[in-house]
Parts: sequence; C-alpha cells; structure tokens
Amino acid sequence: MSYTNIRGVDHYYEWIRESSASTEKPVMVFLHGWGGSTRYWQNTAEALSPWFHCLLYDLRGFGRSRLPQENHLDYELETYADDLAILLENLNLEEVYINAHSMGASIATLFLNRYRERVRKAILTCSGIFAYDEKAFTVFHKAGTLVAKFRPQWLRKIPQVDRLFISRFLHRPLPRHISQAFLEDYLMADEEATIGTIYTSVSKKAAEIMPDEFSKISIPTLLVSGEYDKIIPAKMGAHAASFSEKVYHLVMPRTAHFPMLEDKDTYLRNVKEFLEIQPAS
Repeated sequence: MSYTNIRGVDHYYEWIRESSASTEKPVMVFLHGWGGSTRYWQNTAEALSPWFHCLLYDLRGFGRSRLPQENHLDYELETYADDLAILLENLNLEEVYINAHSMGASIATLFLNRYRERVRKAILTCSGIFAYDEKAFTVFHKAGTLVAKFRPQWLRKIPQVDRLFISRFLHRPLPRHISQAFLEDYLMADEEATIGTIYTSVSKKAAEIMPDEFSKISIPTLLVSGEYDKIIPAKMGAHAASFSEKVYHLVMPRTAHFPMLEDKDTYLRNVKEFLEIQPAS
C-alpha cells in the first residue's frame, strides 16, 4: 500500500499498469465520487492499462485516505483540486489524462481550469450543472447529513443491504462483490468529509460557478452521462457540455450513475474512440 502526504493528510494511491509496460506510456489519473474510493475504478483502469499507466487515489477523508485527529482543511471542491496538483507534484508527474466520476468530475473540472497545462484530455463521467433551488438544496443537505451520521458498521451484516444501498444509483444490477465494496467504502468514509462535501458539491456556490468553469474548458473533454441517472440526470450533463465547444456529450443507453460498471464494453469503446488509441499489439 502506497501513501503520499498532502497537506498533513496521508493519501492512499495505487498504480495499475502492465508489469512489462514501457515507461513511455502516458498517465491517466482516476478520481472517484462522493462516499466512494479507488476500488470502483479498478476494472476500467485495468482495461486501459495497455495504453496508460493508471493512477488511482482516494480523496481526502474517503477510502484509505484517513483524516488525522487534527484536520484544519476545508471541503471546498477547489481545495480538492489543489490536492490533486500536489499529488502530481509529489509523484513527479508533469502531464496527465484524467477520468473522474460524479463529485470527482466537479473537482476535475476545476482542476482543468486551474492547471490546464497539466492535462492532455479529460473524461468527466456523470457530471453536470445543478440549478440552484434553496428549498430543495436545504432538504437535500438535511437528509444527506442524517444519512451520513447514521452509518453503523452492523449494516454490512444485514442480508442484501448492499444491493438496496446501491440500487438507486443503478439501472442494471452489478455483481455482489461490487455492491459490497460500495457499502464498505461508504461506511469507511470519514463523517466530517462526507458531510462537508455534501454542502460543497451541491450548493449555491457550485450552481453559480460551474457554468463559468465549463465555459473555460479549453482541452478536449468527453462528458459521459447515464440515460437513467437519477443523481446527475443526462440533461444536466447536456447543459454543462453546451458551455464549451471542447466538451463532447455522450449519453449511454440503459445505464444510470455508474455507466463504466453497468455497461463496461460500451463505456470503454467510447472512451478509446475519444482518446484515439489503437488496439494494443
């Protein structure tokens, strides 16, 4: 297990690459979403490893990037974007590709504009722009906080609770080991980070700044939406993509919030086409 210190927090990261791979391969960095970890990106990274050295890491307060007892950092998305910049510096990576999901895609969008010289191409999976609604946001924050506070470890022992937990994110069922990993990641996440990012990722500020952030995207970007995504509906992705001619929007049929897991083959085919990569020899 590998860790690197970013502003006082030990961040977990791992490489997925072919053992005989050339050091000349470009690097693709993967960012996970709220309540998750690197684990749900592993299959995608393995499939892309013939062409990329794939770097996966857990965002601060999630997965294995545990918060210290004294933590003075905020949970603004911009701060997480700066965390990524420090990660790249620590690992001596000058230029990368990015594939980011959900909340991670919002962080990546900010990163693209703050550090545009560091990214060749980007894939934003399940991203979009929320319209601000004070009442709806208030209800969401209150409900999210209650859910985040109620995470007893005995939940994992209840039969089928993992499938129930992930069902609202999916249109197609996933193998049991994946749904179990999702529940474990959620129960493992730090409460302060879990609640803090609820308020920053779905907020008046985010609704106000993200249109401008999407309009500033100047590198080739693929935005992938799931046709039946209830978390970030495809129309929000289309709205976000409309702000920049550099952003191409793709809606994947019969998928929801995890298209890369629900229909891996279609997802990879579109990603490879966007990246203009040839079949591995």
